[in-house]
Amino acid sequence: MGSRYRQLADEIAQHIERGVYAAGDRLPSVRALARSRGVSVVTVVTAYQTLLDEGRIEARPRSGFYVRAQRPIQPIEAESGASAAPPRPVTGQAMAMTLIKAANTSGIVQLGAAVPDPSFLPTQAIGRAMAQVMRTRRAQAAGYMMPPGAPELRRQIARRMSENGASVAADDIVVTTGCQEALSLALRAVTRPGDVVAVESPAFYGLLHVLESLGLEALEIPARPRDGPALDALAFALERWPVRACVLAPNYGNPLGYCMPDEIKRALIRLLGRHRVPLIEDDVYGDLGFGVPRPSTCKGLAPRADILYCSSFSKTLSPGLRVGWIAAGRHHARVEYLKYVTSIASPTAPQLAVADLLAGGRYERHLREIRGKYASAVARMSDRVMEVFPEGTRISQPQGGFVLWVELPEGTDSVALARRALRQGVSVAPGPLFSASGKYGNFIRLSCARVWDAQLDRALLTLAKLL
Repeated sequence: MGSRYRQLADEIAQHIERGVYAAGDRLPSVRALARSRGVSVVTVVTAYQTLLDEGRIEARPRSGFYVRAQRPIQPIEAESGASAAPPRPVTGQAMAMTLIKAANTSGIVQLGAAVPDPSFLPTQAIGRAMAQVMRTRRAQAAGYMMPPGAPELRRQIARRMSENGASVAADDIVVTTGCQEALSLALRAVTRPGDVVAVESPAFYGLLHVLESLGLEALEIPARPRDGPALDALAFALERWPVRACVLAPNYGNPLGYCMPDEIKRALIRLLGRHRVPLIEDDVYGDLGFGVPRPSTCKGLAPRADILYCSSFSKTLSPGLRVGWIAAGRHHARVEYLKYVTSIASPTAPQLAVADLLAGGRYERHLREIRGKYASAVARMSDRVMEVFPEGTRISQPQGGFVLWVELPEGTDSVALARRALRQGVSVAPGPLFSASGKYGNFIRLSCARVWDAQLDRALLTLAKLL
């Protein structure tokens, strides 16, 4: 076996060097490779172990072996001595509307909006589920599904949340039109115009839009790239300013992609509890971790705490379905009323179709497939960015999701870069969008959920040339 496993390892290593297998690509399974090469399973396992030891590949639990990034990654570092800045109104989000409109423009390479390419979504399964609903429940699908939403969908959501450690009942859930509406309803339930809301920084720009529309002030808490907001900065902010709510994405938040460890989640919950500040937990990326098991939610770790849990199926099943939900705890009645006066109801047919996908197990099967694909897409994008972008570039190392936060060389104007890139057919999200105070002038966010092809590679080369 000695020479055969070494031969096989060398052959795979050569394929990696020649680009046959790129960073993030999944290698053949042990049994498939053993069959195709006519060798034993032990030979393949030993060859893969050799490549693991050499740092060429990595193993992902329940997923297989993948090619590691071959270029050394310069990770983004935490801000030294960072503290919370005074709260301020959210303004200057007009650039985001340009980005959003670009997402609907044909011919633009979409790296700016965090919208998965259809190839990452179970479009055929969704189509079949929608067709089944319209065949068998046409009359029901044509009518309003008043708040709190379709009972069968709420039961399935409650079951999944309970299985993941957050014990909720179907009656605790209100179906929303995506996570964006869930966040808006949560904020409206616990704040009034002029109130101060603590947010991580950098923060999802859609959240900043909601704060701006509601007349709320953002208090930016600096987030570390690996484990999230600095609790000492949050503690200082809670002592100094009248914070009415705190909005965080503890699991694979956008744009950093970190996962907050359980001990930090518990410390966060205790800190907010002492100050009687509700936590609005955005868990829209929680199902998209690169490892297993699924991380805990704050809602699950502290079922009696004042937590309004928000999520959706936009990043996992389809953004076009617009199916989200909120489990608002003691604020349930208020949220249910606000949902009704805002939009009366969310579309009925997508709710019924998603309920069927959940009940039939198709959603879980899709998650098992897509996690590895997203991890591979992020790895490949990271590798190429480090190869072609100028010296001084640093990148995040997300543990889930599908976005990459990129720090460009000092002095780069990312807003000007985004405008020039758009004129050349490439959309990126400039860093100041992710801050109420316009920070991150030399950062961009890239969406990695795209099929790797020559067009995508040319887009990255275009950005590198502009830089």
